[in-house]
Amino acid sequence: MSQSTESTTEGNLFTRPGFIVAAALVVALVAAGIVIFLLPKGQSDAGPLPDAAESASAASSVSPARADKSICGLPSSSDTALGKAPQSKWELVGRMAAPTEPTTSGPGLTDASGFRSCFAHSPTGALYSAANAVALGSSAQDEVKLAERLLVPGPGRDAAITAATSRSSSTESSQSAQIRGFIMKSYSPTEADVDLAFQLQNGALAHSVLSLRWVDGDWKVEASDDGQIFTGTAQLTDLSGFIAWSGV
Repeated sequence: MSQSTESTTEGNLFTRPGFIVAAALVVALVAAGIVIFLLPKGQSDAGPLPDAAESASAASSVSPARADKSICGLPSSSDTALGKAPQSKWELVGRMAAPTEPTTSGPGLTDASGFRSCFAHSPTGALYSAANAVALGSSAQDEVKLAERLLVPGPGRDAAITAATSRSSSTESSQSAQIRGFIMKSYSPTEADVDLAFQLQNGALAHSVLSLRWVDGDWKVEASDDGQIFTGTAQLTDLSGFIAWSGV
């Protein structure tokens, strides 16, 4: 994989703790102002979620499943790798295209607000979960509720919720980003690390890793103890090393 050697600095707002609203790449998933970090130099000018009770109510309509089974009955797989792009249908979630195969990989549940959940217990399911989590951030307006529903319970989620609660409402950006590829860095039945490559509206490329954990029949995003969601964030000069995968 070819990528810039630019080090992560204070300018890389991905490193700020919390489930933070993005100005460009992923509204409500990455830090405000990331577009400035990713734009080439000289170009820096470039519906609320339901309550957790609503989510629980929606989930209760699905028969309880064993912890290793998807909460909505999607098929599982013994595969531990994903060496090629799945054939995917895509639809817009906010301003980002997200993969959707409701009967195989997920999301198997989409509620009235557009919140997407229930992904297959498989490498493809983990990939779909990561992509949909990022896409949800492009439309979400309530960071606290998004963190409550998408993150693994624990200190990281608590820190993200605390950080989100202390911030004022986010500001919409005219910028957008789309998924352009992935690497399944690691996968086990309980955990997965998914490296996603993005292209911003101005053509700049970047990538970042989401860590997922299988919790109570679905994939959840695992935040570090300080609430940080993404790791290994950097600009890319090209998509070498990534498996090409995109919806637009």
